[in-house]
Amino acid sequence: MSTKSYPRAKRVGQQIQRALSELIRRELRDPRLGMITLTDVRMSSDLSYAKIYYSVLGADPHLAQQILTQAADMLRGPLGRALGIRHSPELRFVQDELIESGARLSALINKAVKDDEARHVEDEPAAEGEASAESDEDAHYSSDDDDDGHYDSDEDDGQSSPKR
Repeated sequence: MSTKSYPRAKRVGQQIQRALSELIRRELRDPRLGMITLTDVRMSSDLSYAKIYYSVLGADPHLAQQILTQAADMLRGPLGRALGIRHSPELRFVQDELIESGARLSALINKAVKDDEARHVEDEPAAEGEASAESDEDAHYSSDDDDDGHYDSDEDDGQSSPKR
């Protein structure tokens, strides 16, 4: 399969994705299959091969792979007729692991956030106690109040000044 982008290959791939999802729903009535979602279709440049990426919900992925691989030849004929193309591409089903890896990453991120929040909750009472102790010390040094609650003036340092 080529990595180069061909507009016709993209269009045919999109049509295959729509038609094949309908065919799988209608033709494959295997209860072991679960719910299949076709996530992407990549076409070869000559349109002879289609790599179909899928995800499975409610079934064993390996069993779904076997069922879809066995059904690929049976789906090829109706797919060609549905698309109205002369040569139907060979279908290759590949499990799309991006969704599962995305779910794993999301779970890891959520766990890390919860752990971080738990750590910060433990740190907050100690931080609040330290902050209040510092503010008490700062208030003691910056206060102009005397121990008896009287205001001390820089001009009144206990010495009597001459009166005019």
